[in-house]
Amino acid sequence: MKPQINYHLYLVTDEVERCRYGLVETVKRAVEGGVTLVQYRSEKLNHEEQKAQVLPLQAYLRSVGVPLIINDNVQLAVEIDAEGIHIGQNDMPVAEARALIGPDKILGLTVTTAEQMSKVDTTMVDNIGCGPVFPTITKDDAPPPMGVEGWAKLARLSPLPIVAIGGLNQERTAAIRATGLAAGVAVVSAICAAEDPTQAAKDLL
Repeated sequence: MKPQINYHLYLVTDEVERCRYGLVETVKRAVEGGVTLVQYRSEKLNHEEQKAQVLPLQAYLRSVGVPLIINDNVQLAVEIDAEGIHIGQNDMPVAEARALIGPDKILGLTVTTAEQMSKVDTTMVDNIGCGPVFPTITKDDAPPPMGVEGWAKLARLSPLPIVAIGGLNQERTAAIRATGLAAGVAVVSAICAAEDPTQAAKDLL
């Protein structure tokens, strides 16, 4: 059975050198501030390095009942029995990812256009990540920002819970939440780089 997922405040981890207090401690402080879901993402490390880095994180998150989602690396998600996986449009076919992780894990998919949204298979995908809403420094190959209005236009087409991502801070998060369309907001540097990740998380609730 799939875990019940609360997408309200969705932390996507940055590279460890950009996490102010290291990976696990930064996440711990963020969870204490109200983070409801954590996605592990590293675009620099190889598989074994990612695994070594994520296992202590997983141990902590399991101790507090916060689900762990793995970004892109389906093999890693399966190996460590993470609660789910998030993939982009070019990472792996949705059907292949679902076959690998099985029916009881969460599968998130990045969507950036109306055409992509129209092709979402709701029998396989559980949630949509949509953005960037604003310019972001944490993803080098991000498409142009869509703004709150552009995001809301796409969000209205979503057949699944949708999460906004990309350059979100306290003020911008409030604007997204005000649309009434977001199941949650996903942030990276707004928490990972914050002097006080606990307070930063509280400010984004």
